[in-house]
Amino acid sequence: AFNLFAEMKGVLSISFLFCCFLLLLDSSISLPLCVDSRAPLTLNKTLEFCPYNGSSCCNSTEDSQIQKQFQVNNVSDSACASVLKSILCARCDPFSAELFTVQSSARSVPVLCNSTVPANSSQSKTQVEDFCSEVWNTCKDVPIVNSPFSPSLQGQAGAPAHTNATKLTDLWQSKTDFCTSFGGSSDNSSVCFEGEPVSLNKTETSVTPPHGLCLEKIGNGSYLNMVAHPDGSNRAFFSDQRGKVWLAILPEEGSGRTYELDESSPFVDLTDQVYFDTQFGMMGMAFHPDFAKNGRFFASFTCDKSKWSGCNGRCSCNSDVNCDPSKLDTDPGVQPCQYQTVIAEYSANSTGSEPSSVESAKPTEVRRIFTMGLPFSSQHGGQILFGPDDGYLYLMMGYGGSVGDPYNFAQNKKSLLGKIMRFDIDNIPSAAEITKLGLWGNYSIPNDNPFSEDNDLQPEIWALGMRNPWRCSFDAERSSYFLCADVGQDLYEEVDLITKGGNYGWRVYEGPYLYNPPKSPGGNTSVNSINPIFPVMGYHHSELNKNEGSASITGGYVYRSTTDPCMTGRYLYGDLYAGAIWAATENPENSGNFSSSRIPFSCAHDSPIQCQSTPGNSLPALGYIFSFGEDNNKDVYVLTSTGVYRVVRPSRCSYGCSQEKATTTTTPTPSPSHASRWSLLPQYLLLQCSFLLLILFHFM
Repeated sequence: AFNLFAEMKGVLSISFLFCCFLLLLDSSISLPLCVDSRAPLTLNKTLEFCPYNGSSCCNSTEDSQIQKQFQVNNVSDSACASVLKSILCARCDPFSAELFTVQSSARSVPVLCNSTVPANSSQSKTQVEDFCSEVWNTCKDVPIVNSPFSPSLQGQAGAPAHTNATKLTDLWQSKTDFCTSFGGSSDNSSVCFEGEPVSLNKTETSVTPPHGLCLEKIGNGSYLNMVAHPDGSNRAFFSDQRGKVWLAILPEEGSGRTYELDESSPFVDLTDQVYFDTQFGMMGMAFHPDFAKNGRFFASFTCDKSKWSGCNGRCSCNSDVNCDPSKLDTDPGVQPCQYQTVIAEYSANSTGSEPSSVESAKPTEVRRIFTMGLPFSSQHGGQILFGPDDGYLYLMMGYGGSVGDPYNFAQNKKSLLGKIMRFDIDNIPSAAEITKLGLWGNYSIPNDNPFSEDNDLQPEIWALGMRNPWRCSFDAERSSYFLCADVGQDLYEEVDLITKGGNYGWRVYEGPYLYNPPKSPGGNTSVNSINPIFPVMGYHHSELNKNEGSASITGGYVYRSTTDPCMTGRYLYGDLYAGAIWAATENPENSGNFSSSRIPFSCAHDSPIQCQSTPGNSLPALGYIFSFGEDNNKDVYVLTSTGVYRVVRPSRCSYGCSQEKATTTTTPTPSPSHASRWSLLPQYLLLQCSFLLLILFHFM
């Protein structure tokens, strides 16, 4: 009986530890990011102390500060001094955010490589020395004043208490304890520090573009937005530019069925509030992460203050940004800031039913989140979405129109035009506080917005230097990858990898090229005064639409569905006019470096709705590519002027894909009333861990 008890206790202990390990796994993989969540700087010359050039998370001032810290450490042994210098300088590494942060906890030193790099490692060396052991063996008996290896700095307890300890052997009981605390290994989802700048593997085989993209047409409706239902089911919301939102049931891939959507019965009709025209309308919608419980949802649209009393925001052209509304060169008959961008909150909670089961909502505005008058009649973006990790609401705002951004709004840190903004809509200040702070609506400012480090920035701003962001998305598996397509002027269309406080160049640059505006009543920003982050992918106007002479990028998604395994991990995007689609591959993985290829696409021979062909070739006539969408299975959709298309198995278009199984079984689609089991995995694991812990305590 005792042996059975002991075995049971051992099994439960292992199960509990494994369960907790699963909970600790973080699917978000860092691209090159600094510890302050900003993108690395581009250096003009090598730093004087730390051996970094080209790209670094340190400027000359920070490099000097690290040198002073090293001098304070006062290490007399040359070998240990060399090791310590490399560790201190790791804060300058372009991957320092990942090196110095583990499970959201900051570290005093980077994760030190403590094992041979496995075959699936993202780092370049196939065999890395046990650097953590090297640090211990080299420095264990060397005094280090103000040692960064102190257990208290690492949040550790249980090490010997030595008030004035300077040696590793005084601070730590053994090399095992030291490397348990500071060590780690590299795999395909993380990196570790081995004494020199992090370098990643090339993955040449993954660069080969897929043979083609296979589509099935599941509906004839034309929409600007698609959002998967937050309850994890096989439902999605679609909205059009006029201001109507529909709730649709999506069919299983390959079922031969179309989506179930009743055009005559919208989920909500906001057309009385939305001003609709070629450049205006409902541009975005977002559902609160807890929509299934609280019923909160949001619409982003333009209004006309001459037609609706609710259109009453401040003008974005004002004295704070050195702009005089009376001098704006507006269209004939249009008043300055007559058209305004609005984010309004609505509720699906008013019927008494569970919000997840509600099929219609009232168009009654609950709260005005944001209102701002537009200087001109174009280039005002308008997409909204919630951050998957922080739960904050992001607004993508264009520069406001007129050729070349004459008032230089996108570079003006006091203007909200040409910016990506980030709001906290869960903590609403009082009306008096909103007025005092000069906010543009009912929201508060997240404490870690970039203004906390740059006093010149308006507090709402997350990133600047955007021209007209048109469709942004977070990678479903790596939330640090926030990709935004930005429409160009007349030369280059781009996709940017958005980071905290990043400046994406407009109007100093259009894509990677210097831009010369035709007029500048608002002044100019000098090239040397900014540190621009250049596009990770894009294309020239001359590459397509030679007859029309125009192009306009439409951003998409990193493909994370299992439906087309040859597309997995590639970023899909298109062009509004050309009916062209690109697939971009990151190489090396996790590097932030992408290569793109324009890929052919076809309509499945068994598509539920047959596709029309483009005159003169066999490509499906998609029309205008307005947007992309993603459902709860991570299948990707193309929203066009001719209908809704879904990316399906390549074999349905006779495209070869070695990863596609000969007989593919359709992934079961969640029913409308049941959330995706995978979306509930963390909660399930937590319950299982708690249950195991209770049993374990019982046996103890």
